[in-house]
Amino acid sequence: MRRSAGFVWFALVAAVVLAAASCTGARSDWRSASREPVGLAPAPAEVKDAMVQVYGARTIGAKGLFGVHTWVAVKPTGAPQWTVYEVLGWRLRWAPSVVVVHERAPDGRWFGAEPELYAQRRGPGVDALIARIDQAARRYPYGAEYRAWPGPNSNTFTAWIARAVPELELDLPATAIGKDYLGSSILGAAPSGSGYQLSLIGLLGVAVSDVDGLELNLLGLNFGVSRNGLKLPMLGRVGRGWLLPAEAATR
Repeated sequence: MRRSAGFVWFALVAAVVLAAASCTGARSDWRSASREPVGLAPAPAEVKDAMVQVYGARTIGAKGLFGVHTWVAVKPTGAPQWTVYEVLGWRLRWAPSVVVVHERAPDGRWFGAEPELYAQRRGPGVDALIARIDQAARRYPYGAEYRAWPGPNSNTFTAWIARAVPELELDLPATAIGKDYLGSSILGAAPSGSGYQLSLIGLLGVAVSDVDGLELNLLGLNFGVSRNGLKLPMLGRVGRGWLLPAEAATR
């Protein structure tokens, strides 16, 4: 019986690893990897409305088995370009801050990895949200720090913005490692900005809210359930999928 149980657990873990590996896909060298958009973001010339989109994609290399890189893209009313807010850890080699605010395709592949759309807001009132996103990004307290695990990293930054702008109702996946990092604080809002979170430097904690659902964090790995499905390490989400473009366009 013990051998049978051990085999079942081994098979389950192997299945999870293989499934997560398939999500990362085959990647070429990062220098030549595609950064092309995948069609989830409208061209600014086609949509005059103000819009916010939040994306994530598997990170480069072996880290992609476990985690994603996330970013926030905004387009004010009538703006000719999208502006992307994100954290890039390698910037600390030559710059004082990891925070980058630049114009690029919001739905571009992340060095070959296809992005997923996590949240979107569009229309009246969104310009005010964009102003608050910009303010939050410029107040990010960990600009001079970067740690892939347990944070602060790109997902810590995206969660920081989501906490400042809870109207985004951003439900980050289990693979957004670093979203639970609260620095020296132990109690705070859940990553979506709603509900509550208890977190010990992003390594151990629990979060509960209408958006995040119920999450347990063990050594930076998330287990939980929300209205978007089950949250599992490496897989990220099982069950209900992320917003489809047609659904997202109405929000």
